Amino acid sequence: MKKMSIIYWSNGGNVEVLANKIKEGAESSNANVNMKLVSEAKIQDVTESDVVAFGSPSMDNNRIEQLEMEPFINEFKMLPVNGKKVALFGSYGWDNGQFMEDWKEKMKDYGFDVIDTLVVRETPNEQQLNNAYDLGKKLANL
Repeated sequence: MKKMSIIYWSNGGNVEVLANKIKEGAESSNANVNMKLVSEAKIQDVTESDVVAFGSPSMDNNRIEQLEMEPFINEFKMLPVNGKKVALFGSYGWDNGQFMEDWKEKMKDYGFDVIDTLVVRETPNEQQLNNAYDLGKKLANL
């Protein structure tokens, strides 16, 4: 059984909705899913999982959330992640979603293997929710 962690930060609820759909998809493929807000997450939630999904909205200066998510992610800069498979998901409103490309590059620089990304503008629509569910299944079957 695949061990998966979903670690996210959500303000308006859009990222949380995506996290829940990813979890549903992964559990439908018999993954053991550990889902946490980033404020509750530990480094071991990442290092002890087979695959991880990180979620954040775009915040100030077109970056991931900067008070909790960014410091958590930055902890991996000096840790050996050995190509840990990850997916990134999030939402944006006022910008063009460039934060996701920047985040993806940062994760690759830190040694993660970024399998997929999912980014939505504002509230996810039905197709985007289906995409999140499918992402969960994909991660569970890697």
